[in-house]
Amino acid sequence: MTDSIRSAAAPVPRADTALRTPADGNRKGRAGAAPPPVAELRTGHSPPPRRQRGPLYAALDLGTNNCRLLIARPHDHGFRVLDGFTRIVRLGEGVSVTGRLGDAAMDRTMDALRQCRNKLRDHQPTRMRLIATEACRAAENGPAFLERVKGELGIELEIVDRRTEAELAVTGCADLIDSSAQGALMFDIGGGSSELAWLDFRGGRPRSQGRMSASIRSWQSLPVGVVSIAERFGGVNVTPEIFESMVSFVSDHLRQFRGREKLRQMIGTHPVHLIGTSGTVTTLAGLHLGLERYERQKVDGLWMRRDQVDETMRILLNMPFERRVAHACIGKDRADLVLPGCAIFEAIRREWPTERVRVADRGLREGILISLMDADRAHARPYRAKKRNGHGG
Repeated sequence: MTDSIRSAAAPVPRADTALRTPADGNRKGRAGAAPPPVAELRTGHSPPPRRQRGPLYAALDLGTNNCRLLIARPHDHGFRVLDGFTRIVRLGEGVSVTGRLGDAAMDRTMDALRQCRNKLRDHQPTRMRLIATEACRAAENGPAFLERVKGELGIELEIVDRRTEAELAVTGCADLIDSSAQGALMFDIGGGSSELAWLDFRGGRPRSQGRMSASIRSWQSLPVGVVSIAERFGGVNVTPEIFESMVSFVSDHLRQFRGREKLRQMIGTHPVHLIGTSGTVTTLAGLHLGLERYERQKVDGLWMRRDQVDETMRILLNMPFERRVAHACIGKDRADLVLPGCAIFEAIRREWPTERVRVADRGLREGILISLMDADRAHARPYRAKKRNGHGG
């Protein structure tokens, strides 16, 4: 995913702002696998020379609903964002019904990717990873669309599997997990799928954010997201009865979660909290704070108690569609998707009730950047050690 859905009013981090994230160590991924492949951009021309101030990294996440790009440079223990882009494209519109990407959706996405291509061409990052998630995984013509992107724009996107998507979401959000918690349930509500990962620290906690996915005890990718739920149940006029039907539909999928009962037992005996990365939880956070416009710095990292989530959901369920459209933290592009997202969140909360949830306005792109930077740091360390020992060339 990520698809973690944001309001149209939600800005990307402003240029030259630092996002502090622990980044010592290399996320090897499953079973000690090698670092993930890095996409290459072929722009067809040589850029003008520029002064080097350290390597640049880029991450692009093309999801069912959003197209997002971040370009950053390592900074202290995290990275500094130099440029970014986000646009709601609804690439997966209708896929749950037809099984194919629609022409209008692909054209919208091509326009967004063209802007991403231009930013990549301008910045010429040293390393990048460009991924596509559920819409391109599920659609019959998903691979053909990515071939079109490659041919027309010269950029090559990689369709990642659901496990990788869950791991990247964990990596991107890991530094928001309470240091005193014995475990956490991370969820990423996307447009076409939703990822869950149970992190268990009772045997020890990884020292670096880049290795946090090693603590995943169980994970699940639900074949439901805000777009697919909205297409199945509707998202404009959502009555309490329709909302409960949505929750029940998602709950049926959650029963397949491996370790479901053990996680519930752990919540009853150890400090465990939820951590959510998606437009659903960031919207709820904005409503809870009474923001007149979405402000990432106030939302990212916010803790919400169970009763605060209950009350904010109640307000949202009673909000007419027209008011959702007009609300600065929702907007017309997401007004029909926010209640389907709340239904997914509510099903998770009922299955594994915790006292607190932490809101994360970050996800797959940040996870990609951290993974790439960690891999390069790990690769560089042995060379520096040789030079200190007098064995360097």
